[in-house]
Amino acid sequence: MSENSWWSAVRFGADGLVPVVAQERRSGDVLMLAYADRDALARTLATGEAHYYSRSRQAPWRKGETSGHIQRVVEVRLDCDGDAVLYRVDQTGPACHTGERTCFGAVLEATGPNPEPGADPGGHLLSRLAATIARRAGERPEGSYTVQLLDRGVAKIAQKVGEEAVETVVAATAEDDARLAAESADLLYHLLVLLHARGVPLERVWDELERRER
Repeated sequence: MSENSWWSAVRFGADGLVPVVAQERRSGDVLMLAYADRDALARTLATGEAHYYSRSRQAPWRKGETSGHIQRVVEVRLDCDGDAVLYRVDQTGPACHTGERTCFGAVLEATGPNPEPGADPGGHLLSRLAATIARRAGERPEGSYTVQLLDRGVAKIAQKVGEEAVETVVAATAEDDARLAAESADLLYHLLVLLHARGVPLERVWDELERRER
Protein backbone atom coordinates (compact mmCIF):
# COMPACT_ATOMS: atom_id res chain seq x y z
CA MET A 1 0.00 0.00 0.00
CA SER A 2 1.44 3.37 -1.00
CA GLU A 3 1.80 6.15 1.57
CA ASN A 4 -1.03 8.18 0.04
CA SER A 5 -3.44 5.26 -0.09
CA TRP A 6 -2.44 4.26 3.45
CA TRP A 7 -3.33 7.70 4.82
CA SER A 8 -6.59 7.81 2.92
CA ALA A 9 -7.54 4.43 4.36
CA VAL A 10 -7.21 5.56 8.00
CA ARG A 11 -10.62 6.44 9.43
CA PHE A 12 -9.95 8.99 12.15
CA GLY A 13 -12.81 9.66 14.56
CA ALA A 14 -14.66 12.93 14.94
CA ASP A 15 -11.99 13.95 17.44
CA GLY A 16 -9.26 13.34 14.88
CA LEU A 17 -7.97 10.27 16.69
CA VAL A 18 -7.68 6.57 15.91
CA PRO A 19 -7.15 3.80 18.52
CA VAL A 20 -3.73 2.15 18.44
CA VAL A 21 -2.90 -1.27 19.84
CA ALA A 22 0.75 -1.92 20.72
CA GLN A 23 1.73 -5.57 20.30
CA GLU A 24 5.06 -7.13 21.25
CA ARG A 25 6.31 -8.55 17.99
CA ARG A 26 7.97 -11.73 19.24
CA SER A 27 5.49 -12.95 21.84
CA GLY A 28 2.39 -11.50 20.19
CA ASP A 29 1.29 -10.10 23.56
CA VAL A 30 -0.92 -7.03 23.56
CA LEU A 31 0.94 -4.42 25.60
CA MET A 32 -1.34 -1.38 25.64
CA LEU A 33 -4.08 0.60 23.95
CA ALA A 34 -3.70 4.30 23.22
CA TYR A 35 -4.72 6.83 20.58
CA ALA A 36 -2.96 8.68 17.80
CA ASP A 37 -3.73 11.62 15.59
CA ARG A 38 -2.32 12.09 12.10
CA ASP A 39 0.80 13.83 13.43
CA ALA A 40 1.54 11.02 15.93
CA LEU A 41 1.25 8.42 13.19
CA ALA A 42 3.51 10.48 10.94
CA ARG A 43 6.13 10.79 13.69
CA THR A 44 5.95 7.06 14.34
CA LEU A 45 6.51 6.25 10.68
CA ALA A 46 9.31 8.80 10.39
CA THR A 47 11.26 7.91 13.55
CA GLY A 48 10.49 4.23 14.13
CA GLU A 49 9.50 4.99 17.72
CA ALA A 50 5.92 4.84 18.98
CA HIS A 51 4.13 8.18 19.24
CA TYR A 52 0.61 8.69 20.56
CA TYR A 53 -1.84 11.45 21.45
CA SER A 54 -2.94 11.93 25.05
CA ARG A 55 -6.67 12.61 25.32
CA SER A 56 -6.33 13.74 28.93
CA ARG A 57 -3.49 16.19 28.29
CA GLN A 58 -4.62 17.03 24.76
CA ALA A 59 -1.03 16.72 23.59
CA PRO A 60 1.20 14.37 21.59
CA TRP A 61 3.64 12.11 23.43
CA ARG A 62 6.40 9.64 22.66
CA LYS A 63 6.36 6.37 24.54
CA GLY A 64 9.24 6.34 26.99
CA GLU A 65 10.08 10.03 26.77
CA THR A 66 10.14 10.24 30.59
CA SER A 67 10.46 6.60 31.69
CA GLY A 68 12.94 5.48 29.06
CA HIS A 69 10.67 2.53 28.24
CA ILE A 70 10.54 3.22 24.52
CA GLN A 71 8.78 1.17 21.88
CA ARG A 72 10.72 0.54 18.70
CA VAL A 73 8.12 0.07 15.99
CA VAL A 74 9.00 -2.63 13.49
CA GLU A 75 5.71 -2.57 11.62
CA VAL A 76 2.51 -0.52 11.45
CA ARG A 77 -0.69 -2.22 10.33
CA LEU A 78 -4.19 -0.98 9.63
CA ASP A 79 -7.25 -3.09 10.34
CA CYS A 80 -9.71 -4.09 7.61
CA ASP A 81 -12.12 -1.25 8.42
CA GLY A 82 -9.39 1.36 8.71
CA ASP A 83 -10.58 2.46 12.15
CA ALA A 84 -7.81 0.92 14.25
CA VAL A 85 -4.01 0.79 13.98
CA LEU A 86 -1.57 -1.84 15.19
CA TYR A 87 2.01 -1.06 16.21
CA ARG A 88 4.18 -4.20 16.31
CA VAL A 89 6.96 -3.20 18.67
CA ASP A 90 10.10 -4.15 20.54
CA GLN A 91 9.41 -2.93 24.08
CA THR A 92 12.15 -1.60 26.35
CA GLY A 93 11.22 -2.30 29.96
CA PRO A 94 7.59 -2.50 31.10
CA ALA A 95 4.88 -1.08 28.86
CA CYS A 96 2.43 -0.18 31.63
CA HIS A 97 2.78 2.88 33.86
CA THR A 98 2.21 0.56 36.85
CA GLY A 99 5.51 -1.16 36.13
CA GLU A 100 3.90 -4.30 34.71
CA ARG A 101 5.11 -5.56 31.33
CA THR A 102 1.62 -5.19 29.85
CA CYS A 103 -1.46 -3.12 30.66
CA PHE A 104 -3.54 -6.27 30.15
CA GLY A 105 -2.12 -8.37 32.97
CA ALA A 106 -5.30 -8.72 35.03
CA VAL A 107 -7.46 -11.70 34.11
CA LEU A 108 -11.25 -11.35 34.23
CA GLU A 109 -12.76 -14.40 35.87
CA ALA A 110 -16.31 -15.39 36.66
CA THR A 111 -15.97 -13.81 40.11
CA GLY A 112 -14.67 -10.53 38.72
CA PRO A 113 -11.27 -8.94 38.03
CA ASN A 114 -8.30 -10.85 39.32
CA PRO A 115 -6.60 -8.45 41.76
CA GLU A 116 -3.27 -10.23 41.69
CA PRO A 117 -0.72 -8.05 39.86
CA GLY A 118 0.97 -9.71 36.95
CA ALA A 119 -1.55 -12.54 36.88
CA ASP A 120 -0.78 -13.09 33.21
CA PRO A 121 3.01 -13.49 32.84
CA GLY A 122 2.82 -13.08 29.05
CA GLY A 123 5.87 -13.26 26.86
CA HIS A 124 7.17 -16.19 24.90
CA LEU A 125 7.37 -19.40 26.95
CA LEU A 126 11.06 -19.89 26.20
CA SER A 127 11.78 -16.28 27.15
CA ARG A 128 9.99 -16.81 30.46
CA LEU A 129 11.96 -20.00 31.07
CA ALA A 130 15.23 -18.21 30.30
CA ALA A 131 14.25 -15.49 32.79
CA THR A 132 13.50 -18.14 35.43
CA ILE A 133 16.93 -19.70 34.87
CA ALA A 134 18.53 -16.28 35.32
CA ARG A 135 16.62 -15.76 38.58
CA ARG A 136 17.70 -19.16 39.87
CA ALA A 137 21.30 -18.28 39.05
CA GLY A 138 21.03 -15.04 41.01
CA GLU A 139 18.96 -16.21 43.96
CA ARG A 140 20.54 -19.69 44.20
CA PRO A 141 17.67 -21.43 46.03
CA GLU A 142 18.65 -24.55 47.93
CA GLY A 143 18.07 -27.77 46.01
CA SER A 144 17.69 -26.02 42.63
CA TYR A 145 18.62 -28.34 39.75
CA THR A 146 19.40 -25.29 37.63
CA VAL A 147 21.93 -24.06 40.19
CA GLN A 148 23.50 -27.52 40.36
CA LEU A 149 23.90 -27.53 36.58
CA LEU A 150 25.43 -24.05 36.51
CA ASP A 151 27.88 -24.96 39.26
CA ARG A 152 29.24 -27.78 37.07
CA GLY A 153 30.43 -25.32 34.43
CA VAL A 154 29.98 -24.92 30.69
CA ALA A 155 31.71 -28.15 29.64
CA LYS A 156 29.49 -30.35 31.83
CA ILE A 157 26.36 -28.49 30.80
CA ALA A 158 27.30 -28.88 27.14
CA GLN A 159 27.81 -32.60 27.74
CA LYS A 160 24.33 -32.77 29.26
CA VAL A 161 22.87 -31.00 26.23
CA GLY A 162 24.51 -33.63 24.04
CA GLU A 163 23.00 -36.42 26.13
CA GLU A 164 19.55 -34.84 25.90
CA ALA A 165 19.96 -34.45 22.13
CA VAL A 166 20.74 -38.15 21.78
CA GLU A 167 17.72 -39.06 23.93
CA THR A 168 15.56 -36.85 21.72
CA VAL A 169 16.80 -38.63 18.60
CA VAL A 170 16.11 -42.02 20.18
CA ALA A 171 12.61 -40.90 21.14
CA ALA A 172 11.99 -39.67 17.59
CA THR A 173 13.01 -42.95 16.03
CA ALA A 174 11.92 -45.57 18.55
CA GLU A 175 9.41 -44.18 21.05
CA ASP A 176 5.95 -42.62 21.11
CA ASP A 177 4.96 -38.98 20.60
CA ALA A 178 4.61 -38.29 24.33
CA ARG A 179 8.18 -39.39 24.94
CA LEU A 180 9.46 -37.29 22.06
CA ALA A 181 7.68 -34.25 23.45
CA ALA A 182 9.14 -34.86 26.92
CA GLU A 183 12.69 -35.34 25.63
CA SER A 184 12.37 -32.25 23.43
CA ALA A 185 11.36 -30.22 26.49
CA ASP A 186 14.40 -31.53 28.39
CA LEU A 187 16.65 -30.59 25.47
CA LEU A 188 15.29 -27.06 25.23
CA TYR A 189 15.63 -26.50 28.97
CA HIS A 190 19.23 -27.68 29.10
CA LEU A 191 20.08 -25.61 26.02
CA LEU A 192 18.74 -22.51 27.77
CA VAL A 193 20.90 -23.30 30.80
CA LEU A 194 23.92 -23.61 28.51
CA LEU A 195 23.16 -20.26 26.87
CA HIS A 196 22.95 -18.63 30.30
CA ALA A 197 26.20 -20.23 31.41
CA ARG A 198 27.93 -18.88 28.31
CA GLY A 199 26.37 -15.44 28.76
CA VAL A 200 24.53 -15.61 25.43
CA PRO A 201 21.06 -14.04 25.74
CA LEU A 202 18.13 -15.82 24.12
CA GLU A 203 17.56 -12.64 22.11
CA ARG A 204 20.69 -13.50 20.13
CA VAL A 205 19.08 -16.79 19.11
CA TRP A 206 15.83 -15.02 18.15
CA ASP A 207 17.83 -12.56 16.05
CA GLU A 208 19.62 -15.37 14.24
CA LEU A 209 16.38 -17.24 13.57
CA GLU A 210 14.76 -14.08 12.21
CA ARG A 211 17.80 -13.46 9.99
CA ARG A 212 17.44 -16.94 8.54
CA GLU A 213 13.71 -16.48 8.05
CA ARG A 214 14.27 -13.59 5.65
